[in-house]
Amino acid sequence: MIIMEKTATIEQINDVIDEVISFGLKVDVSQGEIRTVIGIIGDERRISFADLALMPGVKEAIPVEKSYRFIGSDFNATSRRIVKVRDAQIGGSEPVIIAGPCAVESKEQIFRIAKEVQTAGAHILRGGIFKPRTSVYSFQGLGSKGESEARKALEWLRDAGHQYGMPVVTEVRGESHAELIAEYADILQIGSRNMYNQDLLSRVGKIGKPVLLKRHFGASIEDFLSYAEYIAAEGNRDIILCERGILPVSKGNSYARYILDLEAIPIIQRETYLPVIVDPSHAAGRNDLIFDMSCASIAAGANGLMIESHYNPRESFVDAKQAITPDALKDIITGVGEINKIATKYRQE
Repeated sequence: MIIMEKTATIEQINDVIDEVISFGLKVDVSQGEIRTVIGIIGDERRISFADLALMPGVKEAIPVEKSYRFIGSDFNATSRRIVKVRDAQIGGSEPVIIAGPCAVESKEQIFRIAKEVQTAGAHILRGGIFKPRTSVYSFQGLGSKGESEARKALEWLRDAGHQYGMPVVTEVRGESHAELIAEYADILQIGSRNMYNQDLLSRVGKIGKPVLLKRHFGASIEDFLSYAEYIAAEGNRDIILCERGILPVSKGNSYARYILDLEAIPIIQRETYLPVIVDPSHAAGRNDLIFDMSCASIAAGANGLMIESHYNPRESFVDAKQAITPDALKDIITGVGEINKIATKYRQE
């Protein structure tokens, strides 16, 4: 990256950009009130950083060794990223709650849940249309029944969100339906199984809508951020990173589905300027742990939560054991709101 002096003129900035481009490289410019940072895209070996450092207006020219340049804290010239989706702001001072069923099952179901989670205090509605499942015989979501059924379910989700004043998020399971989902959803989710799918990450990055990327259950933090970079490299910085648990050791899965990596939250926030949320539902795999894990996540600094909620969890087609009722969701929202106040005050001191 090339860090310009505070006093650098527009002409000096443009001269540096032209110099980089003359070597067949591309640039990504981040301009803040204090400084301008020019990121270099391409093979940095083509250009001399020593020569760049001598150009008028340049403060530093630094080769970047990390594989996540554009989402790294060093590259950001302003402040932490706030992803704005209609009235919701992910990354601000208040935790954002994403809630809804694991899968959209019917029009009546999604509208009822939307009403109840919105009343409980949720800000964004979730619901799966295309469900990645371990077994081919499990319910794959209404989207698996063909495009007409997929559009119908997407319309239900979108309309339920509109009626109750919430943006909607749903998972993009494959490249073939990325644009279809983008017609209806406000946020495109990439699930943990697809975190390593480079082509899909690039595809949703090009669409330009906010992307919620879940960490793979076997991925290191460096892997997680490196693959988020595929989205950012397409010019899309509206990325929401989601911690959802990593594989337990030994017989750990006898007690919980995964192990929630709470340490990852503050680490990722130091490494990047992007908002970080937590999915305690998939991490725990059991509804009696959701309250505790939600509170712990916000205490660790998470910018929000993604929670599965159903008016009758036993009726849920998918992951019934980890879904909570809207009443339980309301208790969580109240609890994490109080914890956020305490944690925010402590960090400010």
